[in-house]
This record gives sequence, C-alpha cells and structure tokens, in this order.
Amino acid sequence: MGYFSQSRFDVRLEWGENAIQQMAGDVDCVIIVDVMSFSTCVSIAVGRGAKVYPYPWKDATAIEYGDRLGAITASATRRFDNEQYSLSPASLLGIPQDTQLVLPSPNGSALAFKARDSGAAVFCGCLRNLEATAVACAGYQRILVVPCGEKWPDGSLRPALEDWLAAGGIIAHLLERNLSSEAQTAAAIFQTLPLAVLRQCSSAHELIERGFAADVELCLAMNADDKACRLQDDHFIY
Repeated sequence: MGYFSQSRFDVRLEWGENAIQQMAGDVDCVIIVDVMSFSTCVSIAVGRGAKVYPYPWKDATAIEYGDRLGAITASATRRFDNEQYSLSPASLLGIPQDTQLVLPSPNGSALAFKARDSGAAVFCGCLRNLEATAVACAGYQRILVVPCGEKWPDGSLRPALEDWLAAGGIIAHLLERNLSSEAQTAAAIFQTLPLAVLRQCSSAHELIERGFAADVELCLAMNADDKACRLQDDHFIY
C-alpha cells in the first residue's frame, strides 16, 4: 500500500472494503461507520443488551448462520420493515435484553465481518454513540476509521456524506493525536457543517421517500446512546 497506507499517522481514515483489506492489519483499532443504518442499528440493539452478529450476505445463508448460532436473523427481504427486526433502527427499539441477532448488510455488516480477522479491536460507530466510541478507542495507538459508504447499482462504492461526517466527529475527539490529512479533513468537515444538512443528503432522502423518516431521526440523534459497541469474537456488545 506504500503511498496510501497513512502509516506515519496515529489516526487514519479510508473508505470501504479496501480500507479493511489493505489497512486494518496495520492498526490496533478499526472503527466501522455506517450511519444509515447498520451502525445505528448496532448502537440501539447493543445499548438495550442485545448481541449483534454481523454477516455480509442477505440471502439464505444468513438464516443458516443464525440457526447455527441459535440466533434470530433480521429480515433480508425487506430492508426497512417494522414488523420484524431489520436494518430499520425503529424495528429494534423494543428488542429484549440478551437477544442474539444476526444483522446482514452489504456495507457496515460486511466490513465488520471482514475486520474480525484483522487482529485489531473492532468497534461500530455512528452519530448516536459518537462520543462513547471516541472515548473507548482513545487508548489505542493506531486507529483506522472506516466510513463504509453505500453501493451504486453496479456494486461500486458510493461515498456517503453521513458516514464521512460521523467518522469526522469521532476523529474530532482525537485532535491531540497525529492525524492523517484524510482524518483531519473529515474532522474539519464535521466541525464546519451543521448536522441538519444530513436530513437533505441522498441517503436520508431515500429513506424519507420510502416512508422511513423516523429512521432518519434515529440515525441523526447525536450522542443519544452512551455505550461503545465492540466486536467480541463474532458479535457486538458494549
């Protein structure tokens, strides 16, 4: 990775799956940021005492994986369905303590699943647990913050403003550290832009148009949760 590793810096930022593949093995801590909606779902569920198992594929293998674990598998056919657990944050507000939930998604969940093998501590960060995540990760020397982004129809990465802003917010709590230029820029964007702009971003517009404005509000609730979410073996806990 040479030129692109940001290895001279304590706090680094890079996008998507390639960040995990190319950079996670050279850090002590990886923070996965997928605001709309995987990271928000994890923060809500874990904050209520559930265990969340990331899984990359939204197909029949997710159910098989859940069955092997003795866990519930969130809906993979309807992304935002309040009638059962899914990637709709609102669907998780009443999740009982000690529930084991497999939460498949091709973005945050897939990256968290991949990061398990990096040797680094893996956290799931979002706006809801922004400060708690920064505090929990501050003790690590080398930190990689990974805004996940979304995918275009051809499967390529679509950088997502909400992930960049939340990543920058976490980094903004670590300004005394040696930050890469990429990390500094994200922090500066967070400090400059009002949070309200995210209600007009593409990801929010999609959810609102589909009737899930309540999910947008849950995703944008700054520091509503006071627990950091860390991957222990194969599941997130606090």
